[in-house]
Amino acid sequence: MLNYHKSTLLVMALGLLVGSGSRPARSPLAMPPNIIFILTDDQGWTSLSSRMQNDLPESASDCYETPNIDRMARAGMRFTRGYAPAAICSPTRRSIQFGQTPIRQGEEGFPDRYKPGSNAPRALPQVLKAIDNRYQAAYLGKWDFRAEMAPEQFGYDLSDGDTRNGNGNLVQVKGDKWDDHYLTEDPKKVNSLTERAIGFMEKQAAAQIPFYLQISHYATHVNMETRQSTLDYFTKKKEGKRHGNPAWAGMLFDLDTGIGSILDKVEKLGIADHTYIFLMADNGATEFLPPVRNRLDHPSKFDQPMRNYPLRGGKWVLFEGGIRVPFIVMGPGIKAGSQSDVPVIGWDLLPTFAELAGGTARPEKDRDGGSFLSVLKNGGKGVVSRTTKDFYFHRYNNGYPHSAIISGNDKLVRFWKTGKTELYDLSKDQGEVTDLAAKNPKKAKELDARLLAYIKVHNPVLLTAYQGDGKKEKPEN
Repeated sequence: MLNYHKSTLLVMALGLLVGSGSRPARSPLAMPPNIIFILTDDQGWTSLSSRMQNDLPESASDCYETPNIDRMARAGMRFTRGYAPAAICSPTRRSIQFGQTPIRQGEEGFPDRYKPGSNAPRALPQVLKAIDNRYQAAYLGKWDFRAEMAPEQFGYDLSDGDTRNGNGNLVQVKGDKWDDHYLTEDPKKVNSLTERAIGFMEKQAAAQIPFYLQISHYATHVNMETRQSTLDYFTKKKEGKRHGNPAWAGMLFDLDTGIGSILDKVEKLGIADHTYIFLMADNGATEFLPPVRNRLDHPSKFDQPMRNYPLRGGKWVLFEGGIRVPFIVMGPGIKAGSQSDVPVIGWDLLPTFAELAGGTARPEKDRDGGSFLSVLKNGGKGVVSRTTKDFYFHRYNNGYPHSAIISGNDKLVRFWKTGKTELYDLSKDQGEVTDLAAKNPKKAKELDARLLAYIKVHNPVLLTAYQGDGKKEKPEN
């Protein structure tokens, strides 16, 4: 049980009795909850040894083992439609910190528009501290804003600095990263990250100070690193049809072991009854190991299922395999072993954390996300209130620029070079196999218009960035 001071418990009880309206009166002495956010890298929706969707056996891996993430799922809530803000890492990480879509934030213009001292909205730890100034915030691991900015400039009290993929690699020389692997007792710095995270937790728990802790793992991004013992185990294990690379499986298992250490420490410190733990990935897994160049092709073009099957595609593309990711939350008041089919996304985290800390559930100005705390507290049922009901995505700076909109179960993908649009009904076809654009042109036109309207308001240069020969693919906002 939590070791609150008796006076704090008394004040909290009185607050519940005398509070008015829908929210109890909040005492300045009442302890807001701790929030731990674990962000994994390049981890696909089907990469867990437990199912992400109860009625879909293929939503679990046929080889990988993740006993501690499975433990989170048993203790909390899985979101079958949890989305990353982007199909690559940097836009996702920026989006989470500000509760905004990558379209709104832009790409090349981001560093100037969001630099400290600009008119950009407050970042996540700044929001929490404005609600309760006792919060201490730590950001450990991969930052990767690609903008010459450090976490401390946005309200973090402790961080590893402006880190990127290379900071998590044992070997810095680039070899064939899709085939080579490296043996170490600290794979992808999982142990180092976990030790520092535990030290931060211990310090705040001893001082009875509420904290926000973000652990942004370098795993499972290649280079592939794992322990010798873990590699030996998976080398002997029979490969699945989708999953089987022993080094990648080992890297994931080692990551999972680090996550287990965090869960154990929360229990040992006696803070589980006022600590929420969130887990998601920054984007989906690569579609194959090694990846292929024709990753936008129809699944029927390949002679084996993609790693994210039954989802289509993977990292780098806006099909479901690139953006639908493991998304799990555990904490007080969340029904153990529950599943929610309510769509949630990375830019919802900031307002959800804010409401947990005692703030309002309403999105702030210029935020795209909405709090899903009511869904967590209601067994996975409910509606998330956002400034817009739709999810908007854009894939910047690649040879196949494309955007997408998800509205309920309807999803449209627009390819900018060709002008082609594809329409899918995710309730019947989450593998995005059957394009309905020709069959339902009215719906396709409606969604395309909404997508273009959102872009026109928040990043209009994208409407002209891909005209001409299509070679200039570096839009600025």
